[in-house]
Amino acid sequence: MKRVKAACICQTLHFMLKEDVGHDYAVSLVKQEVEQYKKRLERNFTKYKITEQTEQPDGSIIVKVIKQYNSSPVGNYLD
Repeated sequence: MKRVKAACICQTLHFMLKEDVGHDYAVSLVKQEVEQYKKRLERNFTKYKITEQTEQPDGSIIVKVIKQYNSSPVGNYLD
């Protein structure tokens, strides 16, 4: 029999600008969306580590995150 001893997922998320609004407003919406994403992880008690967060020239944001997979233990992935 096998058991999961530790599991995490590594994601690269691109928070893109909305095209149907002004540029400055779209940039502020993207920043809000990133903050909401982080708050949702906290609210759901998901263990995570943001390894990189980069604002692109157009104002969009790329976030690289390692996070807990479902409710599996994370082992030393987040150390």
